[in-house]
Amino acid sequence: MSSARVTRSTTTSQRQPPPSALAASTPKATKRSKPPPKDDEAERLLHNPSNAPSTPPPKRARLSAPALPPTTPTPALVGLMAGLHSTGDIDDPLPTHAPATRPAEPHLTNAPLKTPGGSRLTAYPADGANVSPSKTGKPRPTTTTGQLLDEACAHLIAVEPRLKPVIDQHRCQIFAPEGLAEEVDPFRSLASGIMAQQVSGAAASSIKKKFIALFNEAPADGKEMVEWRFPTPAQVAACEVAFLRTAGLSGRKAEYIKGLAEKFASGELSAKMLVDASYEEVVEKLTAVRGLGKWSVEMFACFALKRMDVFSTGDLGVQRGMAALMGKDVKKLKAKGGGKWKYMSEADMLAYSEKFAPYRYE
Repeated sequence: MSSARVTRSTTTSQRQPPPSALAASTPKATKRSKPPPKDDEAERLLHNPSNAPSTPPPKRARLSAPALPPTTPTPALVGLMAGLHSTGDIDDPLPTHAPATRPAEPHLTNAPLKTPGGSRLTAYPADGANVSPSKTGKPRPTTTTGQLLDEACAHLIAVEPRLKPVIDQHRCQIFAPEGLAEEVDPFRSLASGIMAQQVSGAAASSIKKKFIALFNEAPADGKEMVEWRFPTPAQVAACEVAFLRTAGLSGRKAEYIKGLAEKFASGELSAKMLVDASYEEVVEKLTAVRGLGKWSVEMFACFALKRMDVFSTGDLGVQRGMAALMGKDVKKLKAKGGGKWKYMSEADMLAYSEKFAPYRYE
């Protein structure tokens, strides 16, 4: 064993090139490392770190912004107020017919509501301006759909002249005659609102299209569907939650929509009730449905039912707008914090809003 090691060691040493050859083959250093600072320089840097050469911090990877939830339709986003309620989705084309004038009342539902059977309900018949309240069970109409918005704007400007520039610049289309002419399917509107909770607008639109497609059979010839129809409450109530989830709904949302459909199918909720009921009754009935909170019901009452005296005190956009109108520093209040009522207390909001009634729509 020892002789073999000696032989391998000798052979290896014989194969190594001479030192001069190693020096010639070694590349020269292109840059000499900087010597460490002298003692006096190190002392200077220790006592005055600002003299040290600055090193830029490493760049962080840019993160993509999370998807935003659907925007809130309040005066803080005036652009939404300037549009019609129609979304332009596949089942929701914009109205093309000219609006007809009919009796209206700010405290009641001013939108014509569609029933599952296809009929159309309104708070007052076209010739109901002079019908006795004892027969209708409703107060006598005070205006018409052609005059409702103009009268509301005149009242708001009279009690608060500072609103005039905003009102003149941003016409509120949803309460204009063309907006009041839109027929609203209450089940479709409420179900669509549940679909849109906590997701982006694009995601909500995609889910809604898939949901509608579940109940609309594509033409056998492969042609594009001519007319998409939102399912009736009875159709949805008859489905299993698992089937509804195939449209991209979460399990919880599928349960909510099925529960909503069951209430409409049983008659507990109906277009007639939403036309005839007081605002307090509408809120009470709808907030009893799983998946519909007070804010969702307030938005439905204002933007779908076209009720004008809806005032959502819990909406941050409404709070900020009222605080700014009263001359408060909204930025300071936001930075200070203070929970749900950081801009104004609910009692102060209600007291200040009284002068705007019955036109407090958001």
